[in-house]
This record gives sequence, structure tokens and C-alpha cells, in this order.
Amino acid sequence: MRFNRLITVTIIVFSFALFGFGLSSTLKKKVKKEVHKVFNVENFELKSVLVSKEVNNKLPTKITSDNFYSLYVNETLLGYAFIDKASSKTAKFDYLVIFNEKVEIVSSKVLIYREEYGGEIGSNRWLKQFIGKTGKDRVNMNTNIDAISGATISVRSMTNAMDNLLQTIGILQENKIL
Repeated sequence: MRFNRLITVTIIVFSFALFGFGLSSTLKKKVKKEVHKVFNVENFELKSVLVSKEVNNKLPTKITSDNFYSLYVNETLLGYAFIDKASSKTAKFDYLVIFNEKVEIVSSKVLIYREEYGGEIGSNRWLKQFIGKTGKDRVNMNTNIDAISGATISVRSMTNAMDNLLQTIGILQENKIL
């Protein structure tokens, strides 16, 4: 019995070592490409933003070591990157939000969209509505974010995700984490 448990633990540890944690290689490539486009830098470092459990419990969007990063070039802070998933009609899509060092949105991008309909939310024209928003701003489909015919569920989901993220940014700033 003890031998079986040892083998099981060994297999689990080996699996984690083999597959690793964090972003998939596809997402890493897309993030790197977007950061290069926004900041015009080739080599940068992603450092996880660490948030205590106590503060994280207060956040509308939970921060993990795999979704919110500081962006550095030679120990100089460029900004921040947030990667997460939001729901569409039957699946989830991956998105990226890039902030400058003042924690203002400078770019948002749908990285991977998995639905047949609603992909229009990935258009630069629609996503530019979020540019310049900060932790003090709120976004809402009924007031300041345009709807897209045929993509209502994805628009609502992305807008809610962005509003929750902005509220989270505000709380992190109030707690002097950013």
C-alpha cells in the first residue's frame, strides 16, 4: 500500500515537472508579440504580481501567479499584463490587457476565441473603447461600451470582465500593491 502511494506521488510530481505551470507556449508567444507591439521591446521579464490571500478575498477578479504580471526591462517597470478567460456562448476565450506604468490600459486583445459567432469582440475598433481606463473607471454595456449585433453574450462577458479587472486594479492601488 505504501509503495503504491509513493508511485502515485512520484507520477504526480513528474507530471507537474513535465507539463509545468503558467501560460501555455501559444499564449506566451501571443503575449510577447503584443508587449513588443505596445512597448517596442524585444526582451522583457514577466514577474508575477503577488497578492495576499486577505486582499485577494476582497477582489472581484482573483489574482494568481499565472494571470497578473509586472513587465520589466533591465529592472525598469514598463507596465503590467493581465491574462484571463471570459465566457462566450458555449466556451471561454482568452484575453490580454496591458497597462502602462501608471496602470492605465494601453492595449486589450482577444488572444484565442473558440466560438463560431461573436469573434467581432476581437476587433481593434471595439477593444479601443477600453484604452485609457484606470482603476477609477467603470465600464458598462448600458452606458459607455458599445454592443455588437450577434456578439451580445461575448460583449457582456468581456465588458463585465474588464469592469471587474478595473475594480480590482483600484483596490490594488488603494492597498499600495501597485
